[in-house]
Amino acid sequence: MPSTFTPNAVESEQKLPGIGGRPPVDEWPTGGGGGGGGDDDWSNAHKGPRELLYRIRAFIFCALAGDMMFFVALVVLFYARQASTHMDPATLRQVGDWHPVLMPPILFLNTAILLVSLLTMELARFHIFQEIDVMEEWLGLGKPALNRSRPWVLATLVLGVLFLIGQFIAWSQLTSDGYAFDSRATPASYFFYIITGLHAAHLALGVLALLICLCTLGLFRRVHYRQIAVDATAWFWHAMGLAWFLLFAVLTFGQ
Repeated sequence: MPSTFTPNAVESEQKLPGIGGRPPVDEWPTGGGGGGGGDDDWSNAHKGPRELLYRIRAFIFCALAGDMMFFVALVVLFYARQASTHMDPATLRQVGDWHPVLMPPILFLNTAILLVSLLTMELARFHIFQEIDVMEEWLGLGKPALNRSRPWVLATLVLGVLFLIGQFIAWSQLTSDGYAFDSRATPASYFFYIITGLHAAHLALGVLALLICLCTLGLFRRVHYRQIAVDATAWFWHAMGLAWFLLFAVLTFGQ
């Protein structure tokens, strides 16, 4: 008589998704943060939450690559316009009309604020990926990962708004000093408005993304959706921070 295979109690317990057993393999939270973590199936990146994370990251990277090329083109135009000359009718010599713009002091404070916001955003990403906190959420023991990451997302949002307010103050100071938005009269200030204004528009999109992320974190029932939301927002915010540091260096030392 052929023998039948009967799973033992341990194997049966591991298949149960309830308390005392392991969660389903494809429902484990995504990895990638400072806390690490993962089950045996995470090595396969072609299924489960990790595939969704990789797809969203790839989309964000492609979009950000286009933005970075756009800012690089602005910098090239900045240097090309700075080096351009015209004929002076009085002396019949080639002269330039580029007059450097003194950076408003508040821009240095803005740069420090943005730097701190990068740290707070990374802390939010760090806490949402903490393995111990995530496992507690999967076991129904509260939402420690969410509760610890959400204040850092809020702090990043506040710092982003402060940065935008600082940019408006800088533009007001520049206008009061006589540097108008006119490419013929003051080409240096014209490029200053263009470069800082376009970056501020991108950062405003980042602030909107932070606001949406903050409002929807509590609505997601699955942990990996919250992780993906914070991770995607963090990558965009870090890219905007890096772009500002490069543009600020060009405006400060490139004239």
